[in-house]
This record gives sequence, structure tokens and C-alpha cells, in this order.
Amino acid sequence: MSEVIIIGLDIAKHVFHAHGADGKGRAIFSKRISRGKLLDFFAAQPSCTVALEACGGAHHWARQLAQLGHEVRLIPPAYVKPFVKRQKNDAIDAEAICEAAQRPSMRFVAVKSEQQQAAGLVFRTRDLLVRQRTQLINAIRGHLTEYGWVAPKGPSHVAMLTDLIEEEEMASSLPKAAHAMFRLMLDLLTDLNGKVADLDQEIARRAREDEVSRRLMTVPGIGPISATAIAALAPPAETFAKGRDFAAWLGLTPLQRSTGGKQKLGATSKMGERTLRRLLIIGSSAVVQQASKRGAPRGSWLEQMLARKPRMLVTVALANKMARIVWALLVKCENYRAPVAAKA
Repeated sequence: MSEVIIIGLDIAKHVFHAHGADGKGRAIFSKRISRGKLLDFFAAQPSCTVALEACGGAHHWARQLAQLGHEVRLIPPAYVKPFVKRQKNDAIDAEAICEAAQRPSMRFVAVKSEQQQAAGLVFRTRDLLVRQRTQLINAIRGHLTEYGWVAPKGPSHVAMLTDLIEEEEMASSLPKAAHAMFRLMLDLLTDLNGKVADLDQEIARRAREDEVSRRLMTVPGIGPISATAIAALAPPAETFAKGRDFAAWLGLTPLQRSTGGKQKLGATSKMGERTLRRLLIIGSSAVVQQASKRGAPRGSWLEQMLARKPRMLVTVALANKMARIVWALLVKCENYRAPVAAKA
């Protein structure tokens, strides 16, 4: 009987499915496994390559299987889909994962440690609280409009509503039930502001203590939040052959519809890590805003771009440039050095 070389594992909450193949890709077994028996099953298997889709819980199982002596590879789900043969069930998915992992040109996802996932959780928790705060502010402004009160946009302006809601003019114009609900929402907003501030301090502390984050913060437009997010969420820089590949992974490169030797570039692809892409664009917009107000350095790339391109286009282009700089700093383990204009 042929020896199992690779196993495609379709993971779920309770029921898993494993598809084993030999060196020539021929199927050896297709087995349904319960969650409690999964590790016992792989402990009995000879050391081989185990492929999983990079979905929820994949990094946890990858660490568990690696401890049993297996080589674990995580594949983006989008790269597995072309290998699914019609229909869809757990057995077909496991077979598709097994077949996709055997392709020489397949791209894999680096397995994250528990510490990396914990660092990413700190950032994602803050991101969640900020979104909830925005939803709450929009709800307060929207409900106040129903009673003839228009609040200015932004968290700083909504903060003054805590005092205004108690003033006689506003309090008398609101029904008692509405006044109580506004009071409740403003109290929730105060709590969220406090929690976000606490997480900001925690992220700043982590950024100061982490060497990689300190190096990234030397780049204009990258602060503690962006630096810790890149360190936690981005794969090892060595995964990418060049900075453009890292920028493409973030979704900051243009779409290509080239054919027949003719290069046709479209809009920014946005096919990548949306969280890091958003942070880099926010950071680049701050740099562009300051350059628009105070002026960019004479003869710099930014000055030339602002002189002939729309501001939003320059912002995304700068985010692309920042991504390539980040890759270079991570690979070379150096701090950012601002370019110096050549003397005439």
C-alpha cells in the first residue's frame, strides 16, 4: 500500500474530514473525524504534510498538528475554490485542499503563534470599540434630529452633548422617555471613550517595547497603532520577494487587464489585507494633508506628485510607497532614512 504523503483537512466546529494522498496524488483514504478524535488520528499517522484552509481556527490546529511532527501548510480559501469538482461537501473540500497543496506555485499563509494572535487581538478589539463608538454617535445624532436638534459631526462635538442634554432648553423639549435614552447612550459613549483610551495606552506601550514597531514608527505616517498592527498581522517579510509583492498583498496595486502585450492598468485592486491597507491610507492621508498645508520638501517625490495629480490619487500612491518602505525596513532591519534631494 502506498504511503500517505499529504493530507487535506477540512476543518469545522465539530466534524472534520481528512483526505490522504500518496506522492503521485492518488487518493488513499477519505475519512470523517469528530473533533475529539482529530489529534488521536493524526498522532497515529506518519509524519507528512497536512494542508488546511486559512480560516477560523486554522492557526490553532496548525500549531497542534505541528507539535505532532507534521508539516502544516495553510492555503487561502480563494486558492482552493478552483480545485473543487462541482457541488460541495466536506469530502470534496478536503480533496480540493489536498490537490491545491500539491501545486508547485501555490501560495501559503504563515502559521501565527499565540503571541502574534494575542497582539492582533489587542488591535482588533480597539477597532471593534471604535466602530461601536461611531455607531453610537450616529445613533445619538440621528435621534436628536427627530426632535429638531442637529449635532455637529465628530466625537469631539458629541462630547459636549453630555452637558447640553441636562440644560433646561434641551431637556424641556424632549419627552422623559427620550431624555432617559439619550442619557443612557451618552453614558455608554463615555464608557467606550474610556476603554478606547486604555487600549491606546496599551498599544503605545507595546509599540515602545517592540523593536520592530519602533523601527516602523520612524516612517512618516506610521504611528503606534499602524506599527503594532503591521507587526502582528503581516506575515514575515521574507515571504515576499520584493516590496511590490507586499504592496500587492495589501491590495494597493492597480488591477491588471493586460493582454496581447498591451499593458492595461485599472483602479486599485483592494484585494488584500483590508485592515493594514486602511491604516496605511489613513497614515498617508495625514502626510498629504500636512504637505498640502505646510508644503512638501523641495524636489521631493511628494511635491512633484501633488503638483500634477489629484490629492486622493497621491494619498493611495503614497500608501503604496509606504508599504514598499515597510517591507524594506523589515527585511534589512534598519530605520527609515528620509531621501535627500540631489544638488544641482
